[in-house]
Amino acid sequence: MTSVRVSAIVEGHGECEAVPILIRRVALEIDPGFVPRVLPPMRVHASRLVKQGELERAVEFAARKLQGSGGILILLDCDVLGCCPARTGPELLARARAARPDMMTSVVLAKREFETWLLTAAESLSGKRGLPDSLVGPTDPESIRDAKGWLSGRKPQGYAETADQPALTAVFDMQAARRADSFDKCYREIGNMLRQLRGIESA
Repeated sequence: MTSVRVSAIVEGHGECEAVPILIRRVALEIDPGFVPRVLPPMRVHASRLVKQGELERAVEFAARKLQGSGGILILLDCDVLGCCPARTGPELLARARAARPDMMTSVVLAKREFETWLLTAAESLSGKRGLPDSLVGPTDPESIRDAKGWLSGRKPQGYAETADQPALTAVFDMQAARRADSFDKCYREIGNMLRQLRGIESA
């Protein structure tokens, strides 16, 4: 049976390592034996993707990497786009699906940053990567405009996106993070994509 394959389009260097970890963790919650093949993510600055033709080009490239079979996850930070997820997300999704209607595609916009989701489950990161043993997250994580800075201020060596983001993604409490609406959507979108792809591949 052909394995389930996913190609991601992301904005930051940290997400290139963190997003595959996130996808695999969601897969394991679906089935402990479910290990999808996540291709190395394609990094494209969000300011480029909002331009007409750029998102379409990235989706086409991702589809070619998948050889026309698999799912495409587009995950971007709202703080870079300066947008409203409820409005911009559907607009980007419509463009992506118009570019390759034959591919299963999902768009997720983190409000405000990927790291906002880590803040939402901050207590589960206590003692990890140099964070305090009794870490307490902010009352309203999605209102924090600099989640990376919040984490950096609580680590003696500061927050290193390329090293800390994937490491913390591997251990944060995803169910606790679902208190953030944008992560709840992310979790559901990834899960739905994986379930549908698995159904297609096993048919």
